[in-house]
Amino acid sequence: METAILHYTAPPVVGGVESVIQNHTRAFVQAGYPVTVIAGRGEEEALAPPANFISIPQIDSQHAQVSELSATLSEGQIPDQFHDLARQLEKTLAPLLSRFDHLIVHNVLTKRFNLPLTVALHQLLEQGVIRHCIAWCHDFGWASERSRSKLYPRHPWDLLRTRRSDVTYVVVSRRRQQALATLFDCPSDDIHVVYNGVSPQRLWALSDEGRALVDRLDLLDSDLIVLMPVRVTQAKNIEYALRVVAALKAHGCRPKLVLTGPPDPHSAESMAYFQSLQALRRELEVEGEMRFVFESGPEPGEPYTIDDRVVGDLYRVADVMFMPSHREGFGMPVLEAGLVGMPVLCTGVPAAEEIGASDVAIFDPQDAPAQTAALLLERVERSATSRFRRRVRRAYTWQAIFRREIEPLLREGISR
Repeated sequence: METAILHYTAPPVVGGVESVIQNHTRAFVQAGYPVTVIAGRGEEEALAPPANFISIPQIDSQHAQVSELSATLSEGQIPDQFHDLARQLEKTLAPLLSRFDHLIVHNVLTKRFNLPLTVALHQLLEQGVIRHCIAWCHDFGWASERSRSKLYPRHPWDLLRTRRSDVTYVVVSRRRQQALATLFDCPSDDIHVVYNGVSPQRLWALSDEGRALVDRLDLLDSDLIVLMPVRVTQAKNIEYALRVVAALKAHGCRPKLVLTGPPDPHSAESMAYFQSLQALRRELEVEGEMRFVFESGPEPGEPYTIDDRVVGDLYRVADVMFMPSHREGFGMPVLEAGLVGMPVLCTGVPAAEEIGASDVAIFDPQDAPAQTAALLLERVERSATSRFRRRVRRAYTWQAIFRREIEPLLREGISR
């Protein structure tokens, strides 16, 4: 399925809609869908490769000809050149848009900033040139007091409040859904709500290597990301961590425990311990829930280690730092977790008892794993910040929104 995204301007032009277009484009590319952005201004280099960009200058709301027409239209007059430009845009867009299975139009069908373009798209819809149109409506001119004074109850302004049965309408909030349903005089359920999302990779400033590791481990979709920033040694009590993960899973949670450090590949004893942990993981049936970075490299079966930079990436991604060590000389991960604002659950290592004190959760490694699992859940659920963070990570990243909301719209359009 090939999709075109159309707007007055595109990245690197700075704006809210342009930011959404950039993230939509990236989500399409990551999901393996061919996508082309069509705009009056923009640059292909600002989009996620291999997305395409097509520039048609008269689509830009700030194009000299469009600006001149818009000024006259704001006074309620339709200049002679209006219909000429609408026909020109129709003629230019017809062979182009006929190539695509889907056309996503941002704001053009509900905003007044290029009415000749609005008219041209309605004509192409009438002609059946556009196979499936999704109108992504961030704002609506007729519902805005400021814009309404420049709109008039006749053609072409009426097109901005005309609902078409051959168009799928999308808004960005329930409040916008109600406003557009009122404008169209239709049931609100006829209008889809697709919230904007966030890009965790950018907000967390993940390195390329860190982002690839997060993707391979499929961390973002987990209910709870538990970080163990330690090496594989018996002092770290990793078998206890495996049993805590099994208890979390039995509780109905979908955890992901990530242990960052490797075993010593030159020590037969260390490698034997690592292999015993792998066997225990199979026995407890938590192979998908507990991952060693050492075995999670880009080349399957090849040992993999990461530097401090990538460990820092994992600190920013994870929800809680867990350290069930039998003994530690100090326990530096306690301070590292504190600096990035993560909840800490650990045994009574010096950094926890002497510095963390009541700000960290300390447990006894003799406690039953189920008891520690319950303490861990209680610790992360107690914080509203932690709850909201995990909810956004699971449901409101652009990848999650594409998979849950946008992809079904494409399939629905194909089935029409």
